[in-house]
Amino acid sequence: MNLLHSLSDIFAPVVDFIYPPRCPLCGAGLAAQGGLCAGCWAELLIPGEPSCAKCQRPFGGGSVHEGAICAPCLADPPRHDGIAAATLYNEASRSLVLAYKHGGRIGHARQLARLIAARLGPLAGDWLLVPVPLHRWRLWQRGFNQSALLAREIGHMLGKPVLPDGLLRVRRTPALGGMGRKARRRALAGAIRVHPAHAAGLKGRRLILVDDVLTSGATADACIAALRRAGAVEIRIACFARVLDEALDITPKTKAPGENPGARVTKRNSGLQDPL
Repeated sequence: MNLLHSLSDIFAPVVDFIYPPRCPLCGAGLAAQGGLCAGCWAELLIPGEPSCAKCQRPFGGGSVHEGAICAPCLADPPRHDGIAAATLYNEASRSLVLAYKHGGRIGHARQLARLIAARLGPLAGDWLLVPVPLHRWRLWQRGFNQSALLAREIGHMLGKPVLPDGLLRVRRTPALGGMGRKARRRALAGAIRVHPAHAAGLKGRRLILVDDVLTSGATADACIAALRRAGAVEIRIACFARVLDEALDITPKTKAPGENPGARVTKRNSGLQDPL
């Protein structure tokens, strides 16, 4: 892995000469590959504080005591042990995900992973990264598992091992966009299992479940259920974009270097579908 990144750095000037660095969202020229221009960077929404102690859902402000838990987590306690989302799902993050996953821009993996790793922070102790799996037919159609590529990059950045085939999607599931929470759970029932060859090695482990987009959490819940049955003791979710419509109006835009903070976003994601 280190060799691959070293070769990438060595040939970077050649790549820059043939393919001048440009912002993947607007096409503006950049100083280096793999970044965003200041204007598009400011369009990304980074989940802020204060937030729920269980799921990191941003609160609306005001006086919130340490360890406060949001209403959804009180009503339905999550199976996971925390969520590290690089961004909230809006037009900018959606465009990056679409370009990465459906546009074949696998070079975006390092940039997206860098933002996820920053939200995870230093991981003390023995952690193992496990990506959300794709069914073999979808993997064949797409040519790569976007979550596995992200996990590989995050593992390199944080110095943690990755188990790319720790989970298997043994049954092809329908597109989940537009389904309610219960329908998503029914569609995923029995679809995700731990790879038999790795089941024993997951017992007692602390895991980071990696995905590109976290929507309702149904897919993550199915993965977590399988990992818990294998004996995992702690499971955190790491994703690039998290769908939280109610958080968009209370989260200021990201401040790009040298810029003033952007205005608050008011357009909601009701029309944005989670790209599969």
